[in-house]
Formats: sequence, C-alpha cells, structure tokens
Amino acid sequence: MTSILIEWFHNVFVEQFDSWVVLGFAAQLLFMMRFVVQWIASERAGQSIIPLAFWFFSIGGGALLFVYAIRQQDPVFIVGQGLGLFIYFRNLRLIYLGRKKA
Repeated sequence: MTSILIEWFHNVFVEQFDSWVVLGFAAQLLFMMRFVVQWIASERAGQSIIPLAFWFFSIGGGALLFVYAIRQQDPVFIVGQGLGLFIYFRNLRLIYLGRKKA
C-alpha cells in the first residue's frame, strides 16, 4: 500500500511537474489570496465585508485557472471559471458605477 502511494505521489507531483503545473499552482495561490484578503478585512472591521482586492485576486486567479483548464481540456473547469470571470468583472463594474454616482 505504501509503495502504491509513493508511486502515485511521484507520478502526480514529480513526473507531471512542468510549467503548466507551476501556472496551475500560481493560479490557485492567487485565487486563495482573495479569501485571505476578505477574512483579514472582515476581522479588522468586525463584520463581513468584501474589499476591492478580493475582486482583483478573483480575476487574476480565475483567469489563470481558466487558461489552465483550457490547457487541461477540462470542460467542467472551463465553464466554471469562465462564468466566474464574468461575475468578477461584473462586480467590479458595479463598484465602479457606484463610486461614479457618489
């Protein structure tokens, strides 16, 4: 059993490690940072808030994950990230329009 796990780990994390995997990990890191930013901002405010940086990290991570999903030819991931990108840009547009009115 241990040798099977070691073989699997080596296959997934060593043999397949290339620039696309690096892109995938960078994308996941950007995407994760949006939650870190949101959590810190909410803790500081003492209430749940979504700072502007959340949407920029969402776009950065989502765009890279979208590219990665296309490269991996994963239709579920492509649709999910594609829809997410639309929502992130729409939220930034709404924030911009709201600030313009104020």
